[in-house]
Amino acid sequence: ISWPEFQAFEAVLNLPDSLYHVAFQMFDMNCNGKITFDEVKSIFSKTSCHQQIPFNWDCDFVRLHFGSKKEKTLNYFEFTQFLQDLQVEHAVQAFKRFDTNGKGIITSLAFRDIMETIRPHLLTDFVKEKLVAVVAGCGQQSVSFTYFQAINSLLKNMELVKKIYETVVGKGQDKPVTKGEFLLGAQRVSRLTPLEVDVLFQLSELCGGKGRITMRTLDMITPLEEGSMPYNIATQQETIPENRPVYMAVLENAYRFSLGVIAGGVGATAVYPIDLVKTRLQNQRSTGSYVGELMYRNSFDCFFKVLRHEGFQGLYRGLIPQLVGVGPEKAIKLTMNDLVRDVVRQDGKVPLWGQILAGGCAGGSQVMFTNPLEIVKIRLQVSGEIAGAPKVSALKVVKELGITGLYKGARACLLRDIPFSAIYFPAYSNIKEALASPDGHVAPWKLLLAGTLAGAPAASLTTPADVVKTRLQVKARDGQTQYKGMIDCFKKVYAEEGFAAFWKGAPARVFRSSPQFGITLLTYELLQRFFNKDFGGRKPIGSTHKPKYVHVSDLPPITPDHMGGYRLAAATFAGVERKFGLALPRFEPMTPAITNKTPA
Repeated sequence: ISWPEFQAFEAVLNLPDSLYHVAFQMFDMNCNGKITFDEVKSIFSKTSCHQQIPFNWDCDFVRLHFGSKKEKTLNYFEFTQFLQDLQVEHAVQAFKRFDTNGKGIITSLAFRDIMETIRPHLLTDFVKEKLVAVVAGCGQQSVSFTYFQAINSLLKNMELVKKIYETVVGKGQDKPVTKGEFLLGAQRVSRLTPLEVDVLFQLSELCGGKGRITMRTLDMITPLEEGSMPYNIATQQETIPENRPVYMAVLENAYRFSLGVIAGGVGATAVYPIDLVKTRLQNQRSTGSYVGELMYRNSFDCFFKVLRHEGFQGLYRGLIPQLVGVGPEKAIKLTMNDLVRDVVRQDGKVPLWGQILAGGCAGGSQVMFTNPLEIVKIRLQVSGEIAGAPKVSALKVVKELGITGLYKGARACLLRDIPFSAIYFPAYSNIKEALASPDGHVAPWKLLLAGTLAGAPAASLTTPADVVKTRLQVKARDGQTQYKGMIDCFKKVYAEEGFAAFWKGAPARVFRSSPQFGITLLTYELLQRFFNKDFGGRKPIGSTHKPKYVHVSDLPPITPDHMGGYRLAAATFAGVERKFGLALPRFEPMTPAITNKTPA
């Protein structure tokens, strides 16, 4: 576009009624300053709400606005009123569509479908969840047209409701208000009907209002204000100041490391019995079995035999050294992954090669610290396999191995951890992005699902390296095969036990790693949301609470002389969807308007 066109566009964005101007220009396909019936039908027919519940264009409402022959045009001011009335008419038509018996009532489920399809811009997450419950709370099994109109009117005028509340309690105050007090205030400020007030207090009751409303309950019911930024755009606009002190970057990574320690400990404790089963199955040899050694047919057989012969505490044998190691291990992995992702980020996004590189660096960085603790944990886990064997402690294992011995199997550990993280973190990031809501926010249960799903391919594909690492790190008993190194172990396991031996414990490994990383990543991101510390850098995606709204005026400009541009435009177009319900389907190109003209 040319410079004058850019100036004209930004001038529109800065108008006080920019939302209406943008909507008008969207419908004015001929760019002549007038809206025809064909233009309205062409654009509105492409919206999501029309495609789910079609609008009847052959109705009195259309004839009143465009004339009986539909030849009248609308100027800008007429169009603004028409756009408001169009939403109301569409809702009325939808009600009639579901009122098949003509009794003036519809089911509560039909009511929910209409609201979620035609009026989604009026619904907060809380209201959407409670639509059916609020109908039942009013003592109704179905929804009358009167009630339907009342709840639509209430949700449309929630900012007015807040003003009434402020006149009752005083500006800036947050005190509980009874229904009688609010009704009295409503009569002074506006003619809000008793039915609308009753619906308001039913909604408040469902969010713990106990017969009173507060500003907190009103915030849960009030839709986003026009001109506010959607979550994904607001979070993507974070920038790192060029003059950020070095110590702030150090503190940020220390903060992430601390949260990673806690998250790693929670995840490891939750799935430790599965990890113990996996280790024992991988160490089980087909040759050189020891007299009195427990043998396991499968993962479940191993679990129940440990429980029967060693008790519940046997399932957590070696947990303490594991917690000592897994906390820093996961902390190093999570911190390094975030750090490298920040370095390779391009235009706010991390390319796939950058995600793989960040994951690989994260997996490799942890091995130097975690290999010693891994070998101690494994030797403690298998120590209870022989009945009557002397107890083994972590200190005894460390003394026996020495410093160099603690790094036995380190190359196999690298061979396992680098591919694992290179697969896991990109998979987690992309699954999380796919599960995000339209505004870019990721709910906690989706974080858990993303972490668990990403762990399955990463854990299964790296099982052979994990088997070799386990064999190298476990102390071989009399009669069992001895391994000189990683390559020697690969050759001997294949020669003596076949290719299938490399996949021993794979199901246990998947069932351990998938939920462990799911719980770890969930804990890590929820901790970041809970503490919500800002060190002036980029926060990992999903690490902030979903904001009620972030207004354009609250965001700093990208450059000091920036006029508004992308941020203002993004907020305006988001407002067009929220205020008018004009949500066009995503990723679908606009097709030319279909005319009724017959070719000559």
